[in-house]
Amino acid sequence: MPEAVFLDRDGTIVEDVGYGASFADTRLLPGVGAAIRRLNERGIRVVVVSNQAGVARGHFPESNIPLMHEGIARALAASGARIDAWYWCPHHPTEGTDQYLVDCACRKPKPGMLQQAAQEFDLDLTRCIMIGDKATDIEAGDFVGARTILVMTGQGEKEWASWPASLRPHRSPDLASAVDLVLADTVSI
Repeated sequence: MPEAVFLDRDGTIVEDVGYGASFADTRLLPGVGAAIRRLNERGIRVVVVSNQAGVARGHFPESNIPLMHEGIARALAASGARIDAWYWCPHHPTEGTDQYLVDCACRKPKPGMLQQAAQEFDLDLTRCIMIGDKATDIEAGDFVGARTILVMTGQGEKEWASWPASLRPHRSPDLASAVDLVLADTVSI
């Protein structure tokens, strides 16, 4: 079993509503609570890593992100599920102002958020899995040697249509099916 499963947020665990600024703008995707609970029950750490360029672009303040995560956490708790840690990147390399206009190490596809979690939780990233709906999610996982699963929710279908040939993730219709692969040990680590 993996030491941790990294999840993208928008399009993987919640509906991708563009630059939603609050939990009121967001809903869990079907089956997400039960899927995350199954990982929790197996003792697999669940970590969200999310690009949040809406901050850099001025759509909402960074202070809204923890509030949204609290709302998501409450919705997950109703299913008996929990997220062990939340990481987000508020930066953008070409758009934004002040401290948010940055070509940082944390914005996926760069691996900064995964590396930070690995340091904080003493994780071997080659024994982890990254699940997301975009090539940037898969590239971040590949960069650190994690196994990867592309879900077809959110931007997944669109992304797969123009998929980079250099990336070969497992594919899954949604997070619940991806967790089936993880727990069946089908995604080799």
